[in-house]
Amino acid sequence: MDPETEFLSSERQTGNEWELFKENVRPLKRGRNVDLLNHALKARTNDQLKKSLLENRRRLIEAIDEYQGDDPLQPWLDCIKWVQEAFPPGGDFSGLVLIYEQCVRAFWHSDHYKDDLRYLKVWLEYAEHCSDAEVIYCFLDANDIGKTHSAYYIAYALHMESKSKMKAANDILNLGISSNAQPIEKLRDAYKKFLARSMRRPNATEEELKEDDLPVRSFRTVLARGESQRQAIKTFELGRNKLKQDQVHRTPLSIYNDTNMDVTRGHHSKPNTGSNSWHTLGGRAERNKENNAMPAKWTSHKIPQRPVPRIVGAVASAQIEVFVDEECEEKPKVHDEKDRTSSLQLRELDGRNIKKETELLRENPLRNFPSNSLPR
Repeated sequence: MDPETEFLSSERQTGNEWELFKENVRPLKRGRNVDLLNHALKARTNDQLKKSLLENRRRLIEAIDEYQGDDPLQPWLDCIKWVQEAFPPGGDFSGLVLIYEQCVRAFWHSDHYKDDLRYLKVWLEYAEHCSDAEVIYCFLDANDIGKTHSAYYIAYALHMESKSKMKAANDILNLGISSNAQPIEKLRDAYKKFLARSMRRPNATEEELKEDDLPVRSFRTVLARGESQRQAIKTFELGRNKLKQDQVHRTPLSIYNDTNMDVTRGHHSKPNTGSNSWHTLGGRAERNKENNAMPAKWTSHKIPQRPVPRIVGAVASAQIEVFVDEECEEKPKVHDEKDRTSSLQLRELDGRNIKKETELLRENPLRNFPSNSLPR
């Protein structure tokens, strides 16, 4: 038994659980609380700790509804920060994507938070969990959210650069500089780094293609206008030339001659064998000779039967208990008169429903927004 397996089986309590599971921990820019991280990692093997984490998450969600202060965004931020710490791997079961979506949806129409950097960072973190974040940046642009901060333009430009849309990324950074987004020094520094990366990108138009080789282009290079069509024509011409060369040097195809074939009659000649040939097919009785045996009853052998004692009255057999994963278990809804209606529906979703809703939001992050708020 290796040392790691021995330690896990011994269930010894130490303060370094993160050393064993650090490859499953999602990194955070601000770092992590080691005590809370160790506590969260212990919950992987301790059901009681896992239930306590879920209960704490439920209390934080209820605190959002019960908040009566002047900054309703703050309890959302507290809940997001705690979920990031308490569920180190992230994943769908944490419900973090749902909290992001319902947080940004709760304040998108509020003019008080449109220029709030905290609110913008929630949007940017939500964009990192989506399959295509461009729809989110277009939504922010259409609704004038976060456009006074350089973080919006930097994140938007980096996303467009990752999609090899260099001109769009350049225009976005120039727009941020012309709009005097703050801090402007950070935005100008990001623009200088962008220009340096753009100069280092290989340019496919400067590479001369060899006549005997197929065209080769570097990874993630952008072809100039018409270059893609010229490469396709060049590839076709090279393939056609090679085909002609193969036809010139090709050896004649040998034709197989069947020695048993009678050319004059057009069918196979009869082999000289002493066996009887099929001159006639015979009668029906001869052709169906395998069906001559008449069916009869099998009365010569009896299968022994095990004696089973008869019990008066039917007795229900013991049912096999089916294992149900607690993440996929559907819990009955408990209607509480004191429960307030909330825009956050996470506490009504458990296990499989959270995972399904998370997958839908990854594909369409604005699926729950009203149609009049979407960019056109």
